[in-house]
Amino acid sequence: MRLASDLRDRDIDAVFKNELDIELKEGHVIILPGILNSGFDFPSIKYAVISDIEPFGSKGKKKSEKKKGKAINVFTDLKAGDFIVHENHGIGQYIGIEKLKIDNTTRDYLHIRYSGNDKLYIPTDQLDMIQKYIGAEDKRPRLNRLGGTEWVKVKAKAKKAIETMAADLLKLYAERQQAKGFAFLEDTRWQKEFEDMFQYQETQDQLRCIEEIKRNMENSRVMDRLLCGDVGYGKTEVALRAAFKCVMDNKQVAILVPTTILAQQHYNTCIQRFANFPINIDVLSRFKTHGEQSRIIQNIKNGNVDIIIGTHRLLQDDLAFRDLGLLIIDEEQRFGVAHKEKIKSLKKNVDVLTMTATPIPRTLHMSLAGIRDISIIEEPPEERYPVQTYVMEYNEEVIREAIAKEIGRGGQVYYLHNRVRSIQKVAAKLKAMMPEARVAVAHGQMEEKILEDTMLDFYNNEYDVLVCTTIIEAGLDIPNVNTIIISDADKMGLSQLYQLRGRVGRSNRLAYAYLTYQKDKVLNEVAEKRLQAIREFTEFGSGFKIAMRDLEIRGTGNLLGREQHGHLEAIGYDLYIKLLEDTVKELKGEEVTEAVDTSIELNISAFIPESYIPDENQKIEIYKKIAYIGSQEDIYDIEEEIEDRFGDLPQVVRNLLDISYIKHLAGQCNIVSIAQKKNNIIVKFNTDKSIKPETAIRVAGEYTDRLLFTASGQPYFTVKADENKPDEYIRFLKEFLEKINSFQNS
Repeated sequence: MRLASDLRDRDIDAVFKNELDIELKEGHVIILPGILNSGFDFPSIKYAVISDIEPFGSKGKKKSEKKKGKAINVFTDLKAGDFIVHENHGIGQYIGIEKLKIDNTTRDYLHIRYSGNDKLYIPTDQLDMIQKYIGAEDKRPRLNRLGGTEWVKVKAKAKKAIETMAADLLKLYAERQQAKGFAFLEDTRWQKEFEDMFQYQETQDQLRCIEEIKRNMENSRVMDRLLCGDVGYGKTEVALRAAFKCVMDNKQVAILVPTTILAQQHYNTCIQRFANFPINIDVLSRFKTHGEQSRIIQNIKNGNVDIIIGTHRLLQDDLAFRDLGLLIIDEEQRFGVAHKEKIKSLKKNVDVLTMTATPIPRTLHMSLAGIRDISIIEEPPEERYPVQTYVMEYNEEVIREAIAKEIGRGGQVYYLHNRVRSIQKVAAKLKAMMPEARVAVAHGQMEEKILEDTMLDFYNNEYDVLVCTTIIEAGLDIPNVNTIIISDADKMGLSQLYQLRGRVGRSNRLAYAYLTYQKDKVLNEVAEKRLQAIREFTEFGSGFKIAMRDLEIRGTGNLLGREQHGHLEAIGYDLYIKLLEDTVKELKGEEVTEAVDTSIELNISAFIPESYIPDENQKIEIYKKIAYIGSQEDIYDIEEEIEDRFGDLPQVVRNLLDISYIKHLAGQCNIVSIAQKKNNIIVKFNTDKSIKPETAIRVAGEYTDRLLFTASGQPYFTVKADENKPDEYIRFLKEFLEKINSFQNS
């Protein structure tokens, strides 16, 4: 391998191995094939593992940024047995890569199994037609039958539902655009002072979201913006800057939250953050006496309260604002139908900022551009560490040590036991095991007031350990809790485990998650894979990996409604997004061009040899990147990346890159097929309207010795090509297709 050779040239003892079968020695570098986003080290034994991205520094960073928009299409985690969606044939099951020789030409094909044991072999240059199926976790999708009408009907039904939903959203958006609101003034000097007092360094995502919200507020059109970001990613600070801007223009702010405890937490944050400014803040919840509530309501009416925080109590008829300018809603989907209707009436002429911690996929965000204003914080704050995750048999000694270690550093612990029937017994056992620990219990069947009081006491650090059910999944942000122990983790879904683990690690302290299962229990395959996945997906930004995919779908359901969630499951996430994108464009009067999938049949072998890239996952990753080549520059980039990782490119791989680029150019020209018959290549267009007559005349005129154009029926060019000189006719095809593109667009 080239990297090993380069290191040896620099007098570093390096060797490439297919597997770790030799002893590790000091000062020795071993290069192994595999996929790793970032490295890690063990200082105590002076041992480091480095990913192939890291030695190349900013070059790797630059590349990943360039490909960011296409990340959803790169399924490096596709394994034999996984389900896929083909745009034309529907849901099938991926069996593996098979090398087939047809007419003396060798290619790799993806073997897909359909219902009734039907088989489909997809050439690797058509990988852009398939996506990994993303639907409900642990729910096996129904395979479609090849050649039937079932898939066409399912797709048509989903398309119709998407059209109805998108039309409603567009109508709502248009009405909001027409509604006249208040145009806030530009930032004051106090605004800058307030923002400069923020004790942390803002992330680039935070700064962008703040800017988007301020531009909305300074416009006379009513704002209705959704702010998405994981808990602890800094949504609250973004919202508080908007609130400050509103108060500076003598308007009131209402912050609406789903629970009393969250109201109290937001109140504490506001008091602390606005401490140096003459801003009156209050909280309205059932923790206030009847007399206190009456006084607060009167103060809101008189304008003596600038920022009011509360639960659905803010929506009751006895409450009126003197001059409400901004409504901030935290997790709107957690309010009931009646409350949502009340929120709708409150929204009419007021700027609205809705916050949610449910991830909204970037692709959904992009496809809704122009019918929903969304700001997304994807970047974790600096000095935030990934949660250290351990999957293990339940071991009392390890658990005792983990709790003692957390309490010893002044922290708190979640101990998750998801059975109400035995939760008190577990708490009693913990107390006996650790008499010095202050232990509390919280579950959904407790009286609401007792539950809220317990959670509030835990928030105020009056307990060390909270033995609880999954009720904490959407609870408080408590930075002091940095250890979570989950019993019977094998019984929980992947997305649920991901979200529960996300309850810790919200400060600059290293956090720990212990996922335990019963001793001597043999895990079934699904549970084992799930726990293995959660152990692997510890890094930030693994947004498109399995752990996040189910969450993203939940986010889609929350944003678009339950019915859409059903259609999304029926056709898979990626195809749903594509249909949504096209529908939105149509409704906005924009042109939707149907992509042409050009069939390429050239008498040259084009594949990735097993001797070059033996690992099937890596091979699919490279095939997928090659399928998205859109320019000569892309070819150079991918060539460079492949050579960096695997060494000099074999000719058959170079052929693959060229064919992918030819396919891209042909699709842009509306060409349906390029087929070689000995010394002739037939380039056939989709319809007689696919090529302008003047383009055909100009191109044929430039290459009179090589081209013959036939205009009748389906128009086509006959290209003369010496089948013994593939390099020459490949070069000519690229030049010829680039010329057609240029003439068509001039």
